[in-house]
Amino acid sequence: MKKLLVVVVLFLGIAVVALSFSEFETIALTLQKAHLTFFLLAILVQMIWFIASGRMYQSVFRLLGIQESVLTLSKIAAAANFINVVAPSGGVGGVALFATEAHRRGHPTGKVTVAAALFLLLDQASFLVILFLGLIVLVRRNDLDASEITASLILLAIAVSYAFVLYLGYRSEEKLGNLLAKAARVINRAARFLRRKTDFVSEARAHEFAHEVAEGFAGLTEKPISLLRPILWGILDKILLMVVLIFSFLSFEVPFSAGTIIAGFSLAYLFLIVSPTPSGIGIVEGLMPIALTSLNVNWSQAVVITLAYRTVTFWVPFGVGAWAFRSLHKGESSIF
Repeated sequence: MKKLLVVVVLFLGIAVVALSFSEFETIALTLQKAHLTFFLLAILVQMIWFIASGRMYQSVFRLLGIQESVLTLSKIAAAANFINVVAPSGGVGGVALFATEAHRRGHPTGKVTVAAALFLLLDQASFLVILFLGLIVLVRRNDLDASEITASLILLAIAVSYAFVLYLGYRSEEKLGNLLAKAARVINRAARFLRRKTDFVSEARAHEFAHEVAEGFAGLTEKPISLLRPILWGILDKILLMVVLIFSFLSFEVPFSAGTIIAGFSLAYLFLIVSPTPSGIGIVEGLMPIALTSLNVNWSQAVVITLAYRTVTFWVPFGVGAWAFRSLHKGESSIF
């Protein structure tokens, strides 16, 4: 509850700061043009996004020989998103939720762990396709700066790191276990330097995780070319979020171009991923208006559009995820 309160306060704080630097009269005029119909359509598209996300999970799970319905996976995906917000861990919390549910039902956690980790990698790969288009728009408009290049390189490094770990687990359980054990030792030394008495990460658990990854890849039933299917579903996910952004513009009668939508979304999602805060809370609200302004959107309009967009893409999934997580823990349904 305390973490949720921090998230809410941070979101509202950024909104207040953004509004304080804007012209209240202009904001009032923008709000007067608001069309509730487009905002409701944005929420509807966000709900469709849950199904598309579940379909992407389903395509990844099928690679490892796991069959499950789209609706069930959509529900667990929503719960995983909620976990990643209230207990930020770079997506690891969501992976752990999948593995926990699998273990509860007596299914091999290795396959599910690999599937969830593979989802994170392929989701980033699909976004890199969109980001490439967004960077092209920025280059053509002479708007690409050092911060955007740096953030893009950080995202690429994260994706490459994920890919390397998964590939190593696919090729050699021993090498992955040794690598993770070395990483655990480095982390534990840093923890002891900070006067932490117990180990922060278990080396034995690192080897167990390597075994789970190798075990999961043993169930790979299709050729690597089949990875294109989940990537395409991931691209559709991003297109749906861009549609939400379009409806956010339409809600306040703000003109836009295809380039503005692609570049604006790319920058917002990029800083969401590399942000040190869960789901980019506070960071995206602060940087997205700046990005939209650089794309020739009026500052006051950019602030209102950002708050509308984030309400739909952050708070709606947060609420649905909280319901899904509570439902799973009540035993009303399971992943498998």
